[in-house]
Amino acid sequence: MPVVVDQDLCIGCEACISVCPVDSLTMNDNGKAVEDEDTCIDCGACIGVCPVSAISEK
Repeated sequence: MPVVVDQDLCIGCEACISVCPVDSLTMNDNGKAVEDEDTCIDCGACIGVCPVSAISEK
């Protein structure tokens, strides 16, 4: 199951982007991470590096 980024919690640090093996996460115009459900492989790497726990399994 893909991950979901809580836009209210995301601080825009980009840590999740650097660890995603399939480049499923990008930054939006507001400087927050967003996920692409079609490419996410649910590896959980982004969940573990988020310093504010803004990413969780859907």
